[in-house]
Amino acid sequence: MTSPQTLAELTFSPDELAAFERDGFIIVRKLASEDLLRRMRDVTLDGLHRRVEPLELEADVHYPGAPQDRESRGGATIRRLKQAHSRDYVFTEWLTSPGLLGRLRQLLGPEVVCPLAHHNCVMTKEPQYSSDTGWHQDIRYWSFHRPDLVNAWLALGHEKPENGCLKVIPGSHRIAYSPEQFDQAIFLRDDLPQNQPLIQSQRFAVLEPGDVLFFHCLTFHAASRNHTTESKHSVVFTFRGADNLATPGSRSAQSPELLLH
Repeated sequence: MTSPQTLAELTFSPDELAAFERDGFIIVRKLASEDLLRRMRDVTLDGLHRRVEPLELEADVHYPGAPQDRESRGGATIRRLKQAHSRDYVFTEWLTSPGLLGRLRQLLGPEVVCPLAHHNCVMTKEPQYSSDTGWHQDIRYWSFHRPDLVNAWLALGHEKPENGCLKVIPGSHRIAYSPEQFDQAIFLRDDLPQNQPLIQSQRFAVLEPGDVLFFHCLTFHAASRNHTTESKHSVVFTFRGADNLATPGSRSAQSPELLLH
């Protein structure tokens, strides 16, 4: 029989579940082991050093602060190591770790699926040529029967406002929005008076190595560029309940998925 202490390590408390439902996010401290963190860092640094494809460059996204194009100064700066799951078995170990999977089951149901089409990456933010990401909901480019997916953002190092940690808007996943609140790229317009109360309620998701930010795909989040002298690395995966299928023919349905046990 599982002891209460062990059960507490594997699941959210009732108060934490209520906080997630209310705010659309929750932080769990020290969820990943030191061994997993060390091995993920090794894979990350090797992938960055050898530029192991597939990659996304800062110049590809054209966000504020990013190089204008790949030929510009800093144009080779990496933003994401894509397809993280296929890079090393350590990521499978992370996805099937009991403390992660137990909490995801509470949020999504008894059968949890990891769609490899979305996120499935190591986010990197370099001291130079990194960019600002505006306020957005991850569901904007995804296609599922329900907008009910959860992201798990694992910090491999320290994440703070100075190096571009995530900012989140509490409760933003429970609000209905009108099209005029967004720009053409489906970012929340920060020049619109109607959006100011939302943006002003933002919170910084300050993380230490091994901490995980769980957040709903409808929760607005953003991040600034890295203003420090050290790189920042984060492992990000997305999850859905087994009954929340991708829309046939969409980008969300084009890649394999993992049924996690």
